[in-house]
Amino acid sequence: MTLKAYIWGIRIISLLSVIFLGIVIAYIDPRSSGLLGVALFYLVIFFVLSGMFNLLLLFLRRKFLGNEVAVTSVGLSFRQGILLAISVVGILILQSVRMLIWWDALLVIGGVFLIELFFLSRS
Repeated sequence: MTLKAYIWGIRIISLLSVIFLGIVIAYIDPRSSGLLGVALFYLVIFFVLSGMFNLLLLFLRRKFLGNEVAVTSVGLSFRQGILLAISVVGILILQSVRMLIWWDALLVIGGVFLIELFFLSRS
């Protein structure tokens, strides 16, 4: 698969995720749907954010490092996009249960950073 096809695939998946997010926001009431509706909301937010972060990281790598490096680091961008989305969704979940304090957000970001360092040390 070429880089261009990969980027278009991520764009289409991100666009579909944004459409699903609009549907979830418009038609699902979190009070009446319970835990399933809230979980669906956070799942769709995760897909939207991971796609957007993935595209952003690929764009930055292509702009500053060139196409050759961007092609070799597609997996790295994908993993970092997912980890960034996990950290944002984790912080949003903490905020929704009214447990978010600035050091809790730092702990979430630090945990995701340690996971990334683990993956970087293995390669």
